[in-house]
This record gives sequence, C-alpha cells and structure tokens, in this order.
Amino acid sequence: MSEAVAQQAEEQETEVDLSIADKVIDKYIDLPGNLMPVLQGVQDAYGYIPRKVADHVAERLNVYPSQIYGVLTFYAQFHLKPRGRFIIRVCVGTACHVSGAPRIVETFFDKLHIGHAETTPDLRYTFEKVACLGACGMAPLAMVNDDTFGKMTVQRVDEIIAEYNKRPMK
Repeated sequence: MSEAVAQQAEEQETEVDLSIADKVIDKYIDLPGNLMPVLQGVQDAYGYIPRKVADHVAERLNVYPSQIYGVLTFYAQFHLKPRGRFIIRVCVGTACHVSGAPRIVETFFDKLHIGHAETTPDLRYTFEKVACLGACGMAPLAMVNDDTFGKMTVQRVDEIIAEYNKRPMK
C-alpha cells in the first residue's frame, strides 16, 4: 500500500461514524450466528471494515476482538483497508494465462501505478489478479466491478481506464 493510501486510511479511521455499524448490528442482534451477516453488512456500509468498527462489533456482540479478526483475516471477502470505487480483476487462470493475461496485468500495473491488491491514492481503483473468473471461453478476461471484458488485449486497457476515469466516484 502506498504511503498516501496508508495516510488516507489513517485519516478515515479517525472519522468513522459508529452509528452506521450500530444500525447493521441492531438488525441482526437477536439472530443466532449473527457474526457473518453483521460483518458483511458493515463492509457493505463502509466499503471495508475499519479497525474501530471491528472493535465496536466485538464489543456490541460480546465476543473477543481476536474472534472478529480471525474471521476477517480468514475470509477473502473481507477487507481491512479502503478499496477503490472500481475493482479491476484480471483472470490469471490457465486459459487466460496462455492467452496473454500476464501482459494485460503488467499493462494495468504500468498505467495505474499499483500492483496486485493495491489501491490508487485517490481510491478510484483497486487491482486484483484472480485465479479464475469462470469464463474461459472469453480468455483473457478482465472485470471492472460487474462489467466483463472478454478477449482482452493490451490496447483495451487504455480504453477501459479512460472509460472509468469519466465515471463519478460515488
């Protein structure tokens, strides 16, 4: 994570509105086995799970913080630092790999100035290499949030970035 993103994350950590988490917790408080739905709801609300919120969830659900962090670090669906508005995923599975995915990954790295699992300082993009996106017939494949780009080429990387640079951040 770049220094700017780390600094921005720290600043955001100090400004966390716990009433948002409380609304999620209140929704599931009487549900047996409520930890996963609470954490999923909190992440949906904040875009990630801030440390102060994780500690607050532990306190409200009367569980040890270590239990919360055990779940958050075990499941790949949870994120402990801010992510970009646009999540770019490039498949690096076998079909995509042999069809040119490594060059596409490197081109995204070069254009966005971030690597795997990193976020741009402006929080516009997060980039992830993924094992499979389940569309081998369209290899190589990239996704931006829910938009799929099959038969990817290095040249299309610029087009995709230009398109998402035009879109609003919220």
